[in-house]
Amino acid sequence: MKYDAEVRISLKKGMLNPEAATIQRALALLEYQVENTSTVDLIRFQIQGDSEGAVKEEVDEMCQRLLCNPVIHDYTIKISAQEE
Repeated sequence: MKYDAEVRISLKKGMLNPEAATIQRALALLEYQVENTSTVDLIRFQIQGDSEGAVKEEVDEMCQRLLCNPVIHDYTIKISAQEE
């Protein structure tokens, strides 16, 4: 069966986020008042698998091996079966 996978990757609390800091400063220069700016990477792909659980386990392995650095990143995985 084919599944849609979505991985959201963010920096762990306490990690410096220069991209978010730059965005917040730029918005302030444009006279927007925002706080607590953060950024998230979103990766979507399709994957074949026997079950939702098996696919989630495989995607989790992908995250740990390549997609993110578990030392500095938190991530969430969303799996949904494709409509046929």
